[in-house]
Amino acid sequence: MPSTETFRIPKHKRHVHAARQHVRKALADWGITDDHADLVTLLANELVTNAVTHCRVSYAEVRVTLTLDGTALLLEVSDPDRDRLPRVHHSGPDEEHGRGLALVEALADSWGCRQEPYAKCVWARWETRVPAHS
Repeated sequence: MPSTETFRIPKHKRHVHAARQHVRKALADWGITDDHADLVTLLANELVTNAVTHCRVSYAEVRVTLTLDGTALLLEVSDPDRDRLPRVHHSGPDEEHGRGLALVEALADSWGCRQEPYAKCVWARWETRVPAHS
């Protein structure tokens, strides 16, 4: 049976740090503490930052779900701005922003986004060396 950790944060940049801490703790609880944990935490930071930055719904919450199923690790970040699906922006060398999804695209085994009834979800998936706990 898969292991899942879900939490919500208010849609504000000051809460991105708390999201990183939640992700890091969930991964450590599952025995993922190596460079893979650093990678997943980095990309969770990027996806959560995108959600809190670009969601136009006032007083929204961002939902983060991590699922470990066998050796597959899935990160999902959802916000209620369902009609604004993200797309990769290839930033120039002098641009300070816009590299988050390009990082996700480059570093995840697969990624994508989907519209849900009341939200959009951006997800990234990796294979790990640590199987889920039974």
